[in-house]
Amino acid sequence: MASPSRTSTTTTGCCGAVLGAPLDESDAANLAHRFAAMADPARLRLLSLLARADGGEVCACDFVEPLGKSQPTVSHHLKVLSEAGLIRGDKRGRWVWYSIVPEQLAALRAALETGD
Repeated sequence: MASPSRTSTTTTGCCGAVLGAPLDESDAANLAHRFAAMADPARLRLLSLLARADGGEVCACDFVEPLGKSQPTVSHHLKVLSEAGLIRGDKRGRWVWYSIVPEQLAALRAALETGD
């Protein structure tokens, strides 16, 4: 059973609080993977655009202009965020519509809390 200073992996899909208790190797690797996915200006902008989207989702085609990146580059960044579990895609016809996975971002936010 997890201690009170740790976030349950079954409810949030992530790890313990970094500042609340020492992390084991698995939790540290899991958190590092998710934080690394966000450690790029283009990916942070993608998350920001998704967070502000009407209806909570955006077509992949609608990221090219605001990011000023080519479609293959945008697709790469979306794939990194998706593989980290931070966003999800829903294929509709030839396009994929993306949305944030709120519980994953909440888990990352919780991982930075002190547990006080």
